[in-house]
Amino acid sequence: MTETDKIFATLDEYADAYCAKDLDRLMAIFVEGEGISLIGTGADELCSGRQQVASVFERNFRDATAKKFAWQWKDIAVHGTAATVAVTLVIHLELDGENLTVPIRWTVSLVKVGENWKWVHRHASAAAGSQDEGSAYPTGEN
Repeated sequence: MTETDKIFATLDEYADAYCAKDLDRLMAIFVEGEGISLIGTGADELCSGRQQVASVFERNFRDATAKKFAWQWKDIAVHGTAATVAVTLVIHLELDGENLTVPIRWTVSLVKVGENWKWVHRHASAAAGSQDEGSAYPTGEN
């Protein structure tokens, strides 16, 4: 298995743990200690440290049930014992009895710990709906 394959396997592990609502398994994907962070799509989802990151996952688990992560475009850059993943995905979830699909963009920063890759930071965003294709900035007109 290549380093890139090992890194991408952490995304699959994250998706499996998230869909299972398994907080312990999900947090095990991150490095040990308090030096982790997460930025989510919610305005208040700016988190550092294990407790804050875990709190976001717990809220997400209460609000909806993810059924599947469908990976799309991806780019993985490895620089020695550090790596960055840029990926787009669609999360299939159930919210209030309805099936939804949520398109997301992620950036994940990882470090190699022994033979394993561990997450240090995950940033999620949604594409700006008010930004026309080919335009550098959202206009607020759409």
